[in-house]
Amino acid sequence: MPRRGAARLAPPSWLTASLRPLAAPIPRAAVVRASVALSAPLAVGTATGRPAYGALVSMGALSGVIGDTADAYRMRIFNIAVPQLFGALGVLLGTLVFGTGWWAVLVLTVIALVSGMISSIGAVASVSGLLLLLNAVVGAGLPMPSPWWLPPGLLLLGGLEVLALTLLAWPLRLGVPERAVVAGTYRSAAEVLAAAGTPEYDARRRELTQSLNHSYDLLLARRARRHGRSPTLVRLLAQLNAVIPVVEGAAAAHLRPPGYGPLPAAYPAAVRALADAVEQGRTGPAPSPDLPVPAGPSTRALVEAIGHAAAVVSEPAPDPYAVDDRLGRPAGLGVRARRATRALLLSGPSWRYGLRLALCIGLAQVLVSVIAVPRSYWVALTVTFVMKPDFGSVFSRAVLRALGTAAGLLIAVPVLAEVPRGWWDVPVMAVLAALIPALSTKGYAFQTAAITPVILLLSDLLNHRGFDLVLPRLYDSLIGCAISLLAGYLLWPESWHTRVGDRLAEAVQDTASYVSLAFTTAPGRDEPARARYRRRLYRDLSAVRSEFQRALTEPPPVGTRAEALWPVVIAVERIVDATTATRVRIEHGAPVPTPAEVGTVTRELTDLAESLRTGRPLPEAVSATLAPDCALARLHHEVHAARSVATPAP
Repeated sequence: MPRRGAARLAPPSWLTASLRPLAAPIPRAAVVRASVALSAPLAVGTATGRPAYGALVSMGALSGVIGDTADAYRMRIFNIAVPQLFGALGVLLGTLVFGTGWWAVLVLTVIALVSGMISSIGAVASVSGLLLLLNAVVGAGLPMPSPWWLPPGLLLLGGLEVLALTLLAWPLRLGVPERAVVAGTYRSAAEVLAAAGTPEYDARRRELTQSLNHSYDLLLARRARRHGRSPTLVRLLAQLNAVIPVVEGAAAAHLRPPGYGPLPAAYPAAVRALADAVEQGRTGPAPSPDLPVPAGPSTRALVEAIGHAAAVVSEPAPDPYAVDDRLGRPAGLGVRARRATRALLLSGPSWRYGLRLALCIGLAQVLVSVIAVPRSYWVALTVTFVMKPDFGSVFSRAVLRALGTAAGLLIAVPVLAEVPRGWWDVPVMAVLAALIPALSTKGYAFQTAAITPVILLLSDLLNHRGFDLVLPRLYDSLIGCAISLLAGYLLWPESWHTRVGDRLAEAVQDTASYVSLAFTTAPGRDEPARARYRRRLYRDLSAVRSEFQRALTEPPPVGTRAEALWPVVIAVERIVDATTATRVRIEHGAPVPTPAEVGTVTRELTDLAESLRTGRPLPEAVSATLAPDCALARLHHEVHAARSVATPAP
């Protein structure tokens, strides 16, 4: 029996949740690639008597390994090459202000402002901003070989090495990543069908939403970079569009009246067979799926949807002008560049984040460059990693960074103390580098623990401090974390006055608009606008869930507020599912709701959104206007469930 004081001694839930390793597979190809990319330059540098050159090439390779996060080969070129250019610029600027005191403070503070602002544009810009600042800090803190162009050139060489290793299999795997992603979406849809009518449905549906988002992002990004319509992309986009009715039919099947139970295994089996055909690129005549006779509107919708998907998958050459992009076609490159520039310069959050990062880097660099204490570039390096915007909560990142650095130093101690510099660095680096992609998928603290000994070993090859690096780096990490907490978190009210309530209110209001849009046309007129709105809403709800999961790792009051509203997030997801299911059933024979019924549901959702936004109590529900057996009875029940768990904002 646990002692009475045990609960008080246990760590808080927001910290333990962040320390729990994620259940993610180890990317074996990335492990091998990282091991070769970081150890090979050290071997060449040792053989030629230039270990510092090899260390710089390995640093560039490390940046490439961190940035290699895409699936399609063309996108991987973009994701690796663009950040490398920013990284080379960063080390060049840092080298120019090495040992210049206040000039180093000024230049790195300006770089931090720019880095923080461009990080808000997107994923590639975020990595580019990180490498710009990261390499500027390294260049300003470590002695670099001359002439001035050599360090950025060696870093670029390391990035090119990773790019070359990444593209080795491209001729053999042309189109395979894209097919695998779309096939993965079909398999996720099959898992949703298998879970329909069971408690596992919600979790499988969320996984499917993420898979759909990823697939559309991949294909539409490819479309934006290609002139005209590629036959391969057209076929994959048509196949991806064809799975949407299956997803909607799954929602309708899940919300069938009690007593139906799970769907027959033939439904998910048919979709898994389609996934295999997509992944293998099989086309041409194929037997029709062997499915049970429909027993109502929901299963009738599923039979039609799976039959349509089978026809699309087997079609070798869809009409390129008949394939509609369910999320809308991406704007041209010039239009998107203008939008990004406008968002960068006029966005309040972009400026606020840039100023927060600049303040923290400025304070760290003052401590490093001006105050006469034995500090190092590692302080600003820690601030750079902790303050990165899309790694999660600043508070939890600071704690996890300290813990991860301590764990990484435990790995580095025997390496720096016992391993002689020279050829022994090559196999040691091969092992340490392999840990980076293997542990990065497990969480931020694990990634930090893997990267720390690698950077320490490379740093030692540049400044030859050996074992003396270990304890100072721990102190520097703790100082960097403290600066991030004080100047990057506590001084900014937006850090501890969470906006999760406002974000959720926007999602609820969008859900009300979707309910209205879903029932404004007669059966048989499923307009593309409604399909695009539905996909955008599912995407937004996925982002809301991620934002809440990030807030749950914050200490009170942010974490407490997010925990109180978390049931509402789940309830709103169920409302969107119920809306989709009701529309599908109407398309296949179920009763059509009246305008009064639709107005009642949308009004109650609007009231809920207003309550979440303002904190005012919810007005009393107008349930008397809806009969228990009306067309929107299930949807209305889900709306009432959301209202019952809603907590007014403080």
